[in-house]
Amino acid sequence: MINTVSIAAPDGKMDVMLGIPDGAGPFATLVVAHHRWGLDPFTHGVIERLNANGFIAGAPNFYHRRPAGEDSAEAMKYLADDQIIGDIKATTAHLQALPRAKRGAQGIMGHCMGGRHSFLGATAHPFKAAVMLYGGGITQPRGGNPPALSRAAGIACPLLGFFGKDDKNPSPADMAEIDAELTRLGKQHEFHAYDGAGHAFQNTTDERYRPAASEDAWQRYLAFFHEALA
Repeated sequence: MINTVSIAAPDGKMDVMLGIPDGAGPFATLVVAHHRWGLDPFTHGVIERLNANGFIAGAPNFYHRRPAGEDSAEAMKYLADDQIIGDIKATTAHLQALPRAKRGAQGIMGHCMGGRHSFLGATAHPFKAAVMLYGGGITQPRGGNPPALSRAAGIACPLLGFFGKDDKNPSPADMAEIDAELTRLGKQHEFHAYDGAGHAFQNTTDERYRPAASEDAWQRYLAFFHEALA
């Protein structure tokens, strides 16, 4: 069952959409970094599928410092990377402290804006595995923050990335730049790019949803998490 819990974060209370699988466990834990639309039905569906595959999953509300009901396009402007990292650390600490959590088996994933935040989290916390799906803005400064790519030296876990070849942000050139920098730094990573897919290709609530690309990505990163967090 998925519900919303309130946890302590660096700047006060923060809601987390939390799902725990049935059974005794122990279960690896995954932070799910939400896309620009926040803790919506798509994020709920991602957590449901992760639970069905044996993972505890929690999605922190990165907009918790903003007024309730504010449009996400406005709320995004005020996200600060150091605050996002604090929220991620607080969330994974909460997940890891749950009674049925597998200690040390902690990962992170995210879509769109959350793909960038997943990358960012992997640069600042000792996750065992990270997945980013079409994370935009990794190569550029954003909202007064330096490029997330400038923090890549801090990544200490394998990283799996998924992209659409028709996407504009991140574009194929962005993917190549991220790949080159991770290769230069000697970071373990693997990228997949799909023909006929653009941004949001895994979002079942979006007209850009591409079932074949989405399912291939799901199968790949579920297997990746099962292996890395075993």
